[in-house]
Amino acid sequence: MSSEPPPGSGEQPPEDDPFRKQPPSDQGQGPGSPYDTPYGGAQQPPPPGGGQPPQQPPPYGGQQPPPYGGGQPPPYGGGPYGGGPYGSGAGGYPADPLAGMPPLADSPKRTLARIVDMILVGIVVWLLTWAFGVREYNVNGDHVEVSKSVGQSFIAAVLYIAYDTFMMAKYGQTLGKKWLNMRVANLDDGATPSVQTMLIRSLVLWVPFAFCCACIWTAICGGWSYFDKPYKQGLHDKAAKTVVVSTG
Repeated sequence: MSSEPPPGSGEQPPEDDPFRKQPPSDQGQGPGSPYDTPYGGAQQPPPPGGGQPPQQPPPYGGQQPPPYGGGQPPPYGGGPYGGGPYGSGAGGYPADPLAGMPPLADSPKRTLARIVDMILVGIVVWLLTWAFGVREYNVNGDHVEVSKSVGQSFIAAVLYIAYDTFMMAKYGQTLGKKWLNMRVANLDDGATPSVQTMLIRSLVLWVPFAFCCACIWTAICGGWSYFDKPYKQGLHDKAAKTVVVSTG
């Protein structure tokens, strides 16, 4: 028979009552347990029959974990943006983006190819302006119709930009460059430039040419490749991060 006092009597059960609720212990086997750890946890007791308790296998097989989620480091130290002058190479040193690409095209050949393209597109511009009655200047006494000059410049800019962007994004070369065995390539990987890249390159070259300073801007923008080292880039190449390489 239990010695627990009747309910409602207000008395506490005796200390040796087996039904008395024992207070919870903060440590696994109670204070002073041989299985206590220095940090307050409890170790696993030895298995029946003696011996050592089972050990957890070390992570990664006892070796160092692989850096940054594993895998081999990228070749040549390349990151998501590659090496070269717009990224870093192995060991923090700039990698040569021209490695494995054809040699750079000579600047005089580039100039000749540009002249060929300007003549070809210029003929189309002249035919269109003639067909639509647009002349650079129409002088009638003291009156000069400047609006027709702007119209011709606009037609020239659109045709030159469209010609360069389409031909070089699709084939990597215009007709002039094809005849002289050259093509435009991305500086970082040597691939044919995208439409966006070629549009940037064409805008930098042809907008100033068409609207303000045709001869001066052409000489500055294209002539920059004569002095630029080591990639022989014109100003339009630098804006689009492209180079011109030989194909034959």
